[in-house]
Amino acid sequence: MTDRKLLVTAALPYANGHIHLGHLVEYIQTDIWVRFQKMRGNQCLFVCADDTHGTAIMIRARQEGRPESELIADMQAAHQRDFAGFGVAFDHYGSTNSSENFDLCKEIWQSLRAADLIAERDVEQLFDPVAGTFLADRFVKGTCPICKADDQYGDNCSKCSATYAPTDLIDPVSTLSGATPVTKSASHLFVQLEKQHAFLEEWTQSGKHLQSEVANYLKGHFLGNPLRDWDVSRPAPYFGFEIPDSPNNFWYVWFDAPIGYIASTWQWCKQNHESLADWWRSDNTEIHHFIGKDITYFHTLFWPGVLKAAGYSLPQFVHIHGFLTVNGEKMSKRGGTQFQASTYLKHLDPAYLRYYYASKLGPRLDDIDMNLSEFINKIDSDLVGKVINLASRTARFAEPLGLSVEYPHDGGLFDAGAAVGERIAQAYEQLDYSRAMRLIMELADQANAFVENSAPWTLKKDPNQQIRLQEVCTIVLNLFRQLCVYLAPVLPRLAQQCGQLLQLEICHWNDSQTPLVGTAVSKFEHLLQRIAPEKVQAMIEDSKEIQPTTTEIAVTPQIGTTADSGDALLQEPLVPTCTIDDFTKVDMRVARIIKAEEVPEAKKLVKLTVSLGGENTRTLFAGIKAAYTLDQLQGRLVVIVANLQPRQMKFGLSEGMVTAVGPGGTEVFLLGIDSGAVPGQRVH
Repeated sequence: MTDRKLLVTAALPYANGHIHLGHLVEYIQTDIWVRFQKMRGNQCLFVCADDTHGTAIMIRARQEGRPESELIADMQAAHQRDFAGFGVAFDHYGSTNSSENFDLCKEIWQSLRAADLIAERDVEQLFDPVAGTFLADRFVKGTCPICKADDQYGDNCSKCSATYAPTDLIDPVSTLSGATPVTKSASHLFVQLEKQHAFLEEWTQSGKHLQSEVANYLKGHFLGNPLRDWDVSRPAPYFGFEIPDSPNNFWYVWFDAPIGYIASTWQWCKQNHESLADWWRSDNTEIHHFIGKDITYFHTLFWPGVLKAAGYSLPQFVHIHGFLTVNGEKMSKRGGTQFQASTYLKHLDPAYLRYYYASKLGPRLDDIDMNLSEFINKIDSDLVGKVINLASRTARFAEPLGLSVEYPHDGGLFDAGAAVGERIAQAYEQLDYSRAMRLIMELADQANAFVENSAPWTLKKDPNQQIRLQEVCTIVLNLFRQLCVYLAPVLPRLAQQCGQLLQLEICHWNDSQTPLVGTAVSKFEHLLQRIAPEKVQAMIEDSKEIQPTTTEIAVTPQIGTTADSGDALLQEPLVPTCTIDDFTKVDMRVARIIKAEEVPEAKKLVKLTVSLGGENTRTLFAGIKAAYTLDQLQGRLVVIVANLQPRQMKFGLSEGMVTAVGPGGTEVFLLGIDSGAVPGQRVH
């Protein structure tokens, strides 16, 4: 571990709208990274603020008949409630409409002036004749002048990534009033980024500060040509900071918004008696920005240029993520898939979303999809069926006994889990959360196999096995605690609950390296429940009340898959059709193979002892000897036909059938099932 000093920011949410699940991808991603850094012992400051200025705020406040200050105060309170509801823990949350931000804007502006980076010239700008205001880029929509895609904003195209001026749009429309804007001329001030071209090319292409695909994107789209001047002022009327040396002109929201990162840090420094220079003018501090890919240009070209000219520290890294889709489609108010954070919190546990996002997020810019059926299944199988299952099946037995005074022999399970800790830490560090979750769930699989084999519910019934029961519970609860340490950045509430159960708080990453012994176990309390599909549907219905044109989203678990074109053709004729009543007569269940044994006198058969959960075990004989070794079968999840008439064979009684495909011999393939399914669950 290293003792690092980190300043972390997430993009500032705009004060004209509520937080939705798309926004939360970034804030949860950032919060996980910050919590991980703090667990590793690093000094990590997480700041953010509301982005409060601009035409949209001014127009909305005018429509609602109240001052902008009141509007933005209400929205900031709502934003902070939503963030707190999802466990996003900022060290400080400020506002761009603050005295600190104004003072910093003045200072940085003077630096840009001194560096001869400011130019002034008249600009033809779109003006809304109905709203009576000049239109910011994001309040104009039309057809992209490059690729001709419809419904694009006035600054860049979401289809081809081209940037342009709003006046370049084909058939522009004001999003404020729906009116066709007219062109008016006004004096504007510009930052001349081309004068910093050499520096920006060196910084972006160094391989140290950006993902490789971002660096390549900047090289191909911007740095191969002269950089255009960036318009940083707007004429009155405008809600924002008036430029001191340019009366009736205001800094454009994209000038003062990123400076809000510094202002929020400054406010924290004042409250904690620290120096701003130690955070923003020090080689000892790493600055990490987390943003979405739609604001790449501003944070990787304009912002570094401003910081360089003003003498502030440059970001160590700008971490950029993709967008959220829902059921494979772009989030849309019209489509009813833009769920507000507050609506989600009315119906579902925030831990579900934090884990689901973590299981999807990697270090690249790929969009992530929130498939609602998968969302339900993943939480039920991973969190409840694998992690919570460990505590729920042992804690009640351990409560009267406590943990063993010495850690029992566990076949190396705890040490193996401890050894994986650095691989999990590396995945967190690299923002490869999906890899971290896979590693953690592999440990959970091993722990659950131990529970199945040890059967503490059986030991509980035997007065002579109480010492062994205590040993088994000690092992399982320590494996559970180890998982909770590794999951703590994602699921801080679960880590807290684990600390309460085992009467020792989880604080540090190294808590995963040493087992607990000789301590009491508290009464087991509810941790997490499975997701009721009707709660997801209720969230959808609530969203429909806000967006009446929404389309209902199916949340029925999907069982079928579409074959790739390279898959084998159907090799056997289909049997005659059956009714659903016929199908439901076949009871297929998830089972775990807890013992695989040779049948010496049989050429094809192996003897399998499988668990259907709890004390329910079966003995099966399966003709898979040529296809699988015994080690390959041990601990594996399979699907069995559980209500098949038992068959007396000369080797013993076979109490069911394992499902498989293939012609036989070495070409037999057991039907797979995602890890996390729980023995005893019925296949529908």
